[in-house]
Amino acid sequence: MKIEVLEPGNYYHIYNRGNNGERIFFDDANYSYFLQLYEKYISPVAKTLAWCLMHNHFHFLVYLKEAKEINKTDFKYSTRSEVAVVDPSRQLGHLFNSYTQAINKRYSRTGSVFEKPFERKKITSEDYLRKLVFYIHNNPVHHSVAENIISYPWTSYHGFFSEKERIIHKKEVFELFGDFENFKKFHQKEHTIEPFQGLEP
Repeated sequence: MKIEVLEPGNYYHIYNRGNNGERIFFDDANYSYFLQLYEKYISPVAKTLAWCLMHNHFHFLVYLKEAKEINKTDFKYSTRSEVAVVDPSRQLGHLFNSYTQAINKRYSRTGSVFEKPFERKKITSEDYLRKLVFYIHNNPVHHSVAENIISYPWTSYHGFFSEKERIIHKKEVFELFGDFENFKKFHQKEHTIEPFQGLEP
């Protein structure tokens, strides 16, 4: 199967699950550490509109920055003053590899934590984008691990109500829905998941 190339200037649904469907997060510290690595490796190349971390899979909705939008000094983990090549797929690889090394060391395990390759789907419709934001935030409810969107801690939904949120780009998301009030109202309604059937990791 041909793997879709990630193209800057486009929106993508990035998702994946644990190898053989196994856990990728074992305690709260794992979730927090994964988000730290995400900010370190992915924020320099992408704007994040929504995310959700589940015990055995994750979802991210991102806009991949074009070259003119990227500041190479944001790659603080590099020993060079500037990275030579900016490649979103490589950045995601850094994220997954770094997290895998940490998990394997902590839990005395070996092998891949994630299935390869990670899944990606280009999004070209604003209506689909809005529904995908909801779908990602509602994923814990969909999987029956939470009664409602608010009660699950590991999604970006709470960040839209906080000044401390650093990963998501709230302004772009609110513009997508019209404003903050419409964003809230959209999440209070039921929406069909039919467009996302087959996308579950």
